[in-house]
Amino acid sequence: MRELVASVNVTLDGFMAGPDGSLDWHFKYWDGQLCESLCRQLARADTILLGARTYEAFANYWPAKANDLQMAKEDIVMAELMNGHIKAVVSKSIHLTPWRNTILLKGKLKKQIDQLKAQQGRDIIVLGSGQLVSSLMKLNLVDRYELWVHPVVISTGKRLFPTLSHNLQMRLTNTQVFSSGIVRLSYGCEKAGEQMPVVGLPA
Repeated sequence: MRELVASVNVTLDGFMAGPDGSLDWHFKYWDGQLCESLCRQLARADTILLGARTYEAFANYWPAKANDLQMAKEDIVMAELMNGHIKAVVSKSIHLTPWRNTILLKGKLKKQIDQLKAQQGRDIIVLGSGQLVSSLMKLNLVDRYELWVHPVVISTGKRLFPTLSHNLQMRLTNTQVFSSGIVRLSYGCEKAGEQMPVVGLPA
């Protein structure tokens, strides 16, 4: 079975967006080091799972960036990955899919995700798409969390973890510290009878 990975930017106080969905606290931390790490994460996947709003924003941005000579080298690599991967969009409103390699997922979310996981291939990665991530959490469909914790507190907004009817048992499997102050925490979701490796925090 393929793994579903939720890759989420989050503040120190647990928010993935401001009250109006704003991400201004995140953009100033974007740099080449962060881009290289995300590219390595994308290279382990072949499918990007997106909600409608995030898909439309990405579709308006990434297609032209692979040939943009003003882009940094690592950003062009990311553009090529974004454009080349399959984009699986969960939406009831989108009918046209101008971005190449896009498929639409309609119907029961759990059934659609189970079918994706059963296919051969690499990881399925969710980028952004806060409402979709919350729905996946509630259905216990996320296998791994990649949390990009930013050194900022915004006090209010859209929390990463919604109220759930079940506990999330997770184990830290990897960490990465960036010069910007961002820390990437990799958590695997424990399943019954499964032992996962433990990683120590950096000194």
